[in-house]
Amino acid sequence: QVRLVESGGGLVQAGDSLRLSCAASGRTFSSGAMGWFRQAPGQEREFVVAIRWSPGNTLYADSVKGRFTISRDNAKNTVYLQMNSLKPEDTAVYYCAAGGLMLTNPKNYDYWGQGTQVTVSS
Repeated sequence: QVRLVESGGGLVQAGDSLRLSCAASGRTFSSGAMGWFRQAPGQEREFVVAIRWSPGNTLYADSVKGRFTISRDNAKNTVYLQMNSLKPEDTAVYYCAAGGLMLTNPKNYDYWGQGTQVTVSS
């Protein structure tokens, strides 16, 4: 059974940084993609960034380009999201997801973590 566990969320001030982690277990992740999504209260789940396990190409939402960086450690089955220059509008629950293709629609992802809260104060 595939399991995704996020960690690293918290409360920070605008301009600060956070690094989220997503540890995947239950199968060998040598193919497919991992994505990060976020959902603020009253809003739909929003694509943030995705990465393919191999060869590691990435896809970013325009709203986070230049501030967020996704990376992966294939040996650890772990994906990271480095978030710099955080803004209050980045406040949301952040979810990682696993799927077969690197797409922006959450419906294309088969497995989801429980989410981790990121709150950015102004």
